[in-house]
Amino acid sequence: MVYHVPRMPHRPLVAAFTVLYMLVFGGWAVATGNHEFLFYAAIMLGLIGMVLLLDRQVTFSPLVLWGLATWGLLHMAGGTVPIPQSVTEPGGLPKLYSLRVVPWFIKYDQFVHAFGFGVATLAAWEGLRAATGYRRGPGFGLAILLVCIGMGLGALNEVVEFTATRIMPETNVGGYVNTGWDLVSNLTGCVLAVAWLVWRGDGQAR
Repeated sequence: MVYHVPRMPHRPLVAAFTVLYMLVFGGWAVATGNHEFLFYAAIMLGLIGMVLLLDRQVTFSPLVLWGLATWGLLHMAGGTVPIPQSVTEPGGLPKLYSLRVVPWFIKYDQFVHAFGFGVATLAAWEGLRAATGYRRGPGFGLAILLVCIGMGLGALNEVVEFTATRIMPETNVGGYVNTGWDLVSNLTGCVLAVAWLVWRGDGQAR
């Protein structure tokens, strides 16, 4: 039996929320000539379409849909909202993604990576449940598999960022160390998401 949750009226709200911030930040990127984030906006549109297709098969929970929509907002804001140079990561562009308030704490980009790929891991779990009819929480083997799936999605994100550096003269992607911290942040988010699923015990990310 395929696992589904009832369709709820939150979907139009999530859709309206997503369309609104895509229009706002997409328009901002066009007005300021932010070609890097026009590239990312195009990727975002493709990902939104993919989520819509998957939702027809999976019926994602409100938690996952709102989480994915919020991740998109954090991403679009990160590359467009300007910040003072005084709180900009050394070597970064003065955009929200480079925000580091204190030197010993994570920067905005790392938080978004952890949050986003944690949510992506929950979405992957709901997809597995829908495809297999599995109704229990993840055991050790499935927990490891979910972390690997989340990390794989994170690696795909790094491929997209690398592509951006190849086709645009200037980006805010960062170098090797930044990529390493991105992967560490992704792993943190994936592990926390899976730990929460294990703690719940019923396997439901809602």
